[in-house]
Amino acid sequence: MNGRIATLMVHTSPLDQPGIGDAGGMNIYVAENAKRMAAMGVEVDIFTRRTSPDQPDVVAFAPRVNVRHIDGGPAGLVTKEDLPKYVSELSAQFTKALQGEISYDVIHSHYWISGKVGIDASKKLGIPLVHTMHTMAKVKNLNLADGETPEPETRVRGEINVVEAASALIANTDAEAASLVSLYGACPDIVHVVTPGVDLITFTPGSGKAAARHVTGIPTDAHVITFVGRIQPHKGPELLIRAVSEMLSHSPHLRAKLSVLIIGGASGAGGEEVYRLKELVRWLNLSEVIRFLPPVPRNELPDWYRTADLVCVPSYSESFGLVALEAQACGTPVVATAVGGLRTAVADGISGVLVDGHDPRAWSSVLARLLAEPARRVLLSLGALEHASHFGWEATARGTLDIYDRVLSQLQHQNSSIGR
Repeated sequence: MNGRIATLMVHTSPLDQPGIGDAGGMNIYVAENAKRMAAMGVEVDIFTRRTSPDQPDVVAFAPRVNVRHIDGGPAGLVTKEDLPKYVSELSAQFTKALQGEISYDVIHSHYWISGKVGIDASKKLGIPLVHTMHTMAKVKNLNLADGETPEPETRVRGEINVVEAASALIANTDAEAASLVSLYGACPDIVHVVTPGVDLITFTPGSGKAAARHVTGIPTDAHVITFVGRIQPHKGPELLIRAVSEMLSHSPHLRAKLSVLIIGGASGAGGEEVYRLKELVRWLNLSEVIRFLPPVPRNELPDWYRTADLVCVPSYSESFGLVALEAQACGTPVVATAVGGLRTAVADGISGVLVDGHDPRAWSSVLARLLAEPARRVLLSLGALEHASHFGWEATARGTLDIYDRVLSQLQHQNSSIGR
């Protein structure tokens, strides 16, 4: 298609730094997919909520891609937990924006709040709504970390509303597609699977591990285990900390050269989680082993992946797991939980290892064994590169555009039937 897409993501912006606040893999997904679709001839406008009076109405993001700010709620930071109360205001502003001089062929919303914002505009203006959940309340509530607060019923109802209103639902994996049908009653005919990708130009093995460690300042003989992501219970950083403690209790000889890096910022307003984990590290006597680092700019992130011997993704649920793909594209094996999209993002035994459950003892066993087997890590590194090579963003963009074409064709058929 050669039309114009209104992409909607109100609780965070593609201009935000991933790993801080509510910015994460979804930001990367929307930005990268938009750029690739634009390169294929589509105009993409990404609508997001204005978080500062200083933000201009339109920001040129990439060729044929603009970020457009709409108002809703206070012109300041609002967490996604508080944002639902401003849905009506955002919906009115979004609908008004789409009634301007620019016409749009499809609304593509990301995350349930954006889906709710897009429903009215879709109905009033006759523009089909395509939606990508990214995460789902019912799935998260079935896989909560210890002490984690369940997602509220407001979100569950909102997601059901979006499923009922959408012309098409895009899932990251077959498992996510099955959850949309089984947990939300989605019509299987409107559920499509488009796998996310990785920037295979930016995320590469580069000049190798030694060169990367020269850049990051990590000793060449260190055993490096890395976590990248927002610091929140659901991402599982505490599991990694406890697994490291367990591993060192059984293999104390590893302590001298072990370096565990937790790279990321607080999720939403959850700064207390970072403080709690730092206190846990001190209590477990791991302060010399585990370091907390702030989120890293995208252009610097590949060196941190290359620096690691292993990248851990101990999430309790993941719609996909872009960190796992990025690490593998840099040639670093991944140890991840065998849940959701991580089963697709990681080829178990080939590009990394999938661990069942969240028992620190099981994780410590896997980590210790891999650190003790450098030859196996080399094989996994080769497998990681091969596995990641099949997940370019171009394929994601083509798959997304195919769904837009299908939805528009169905709409044209319906309109012609009504005309008769």
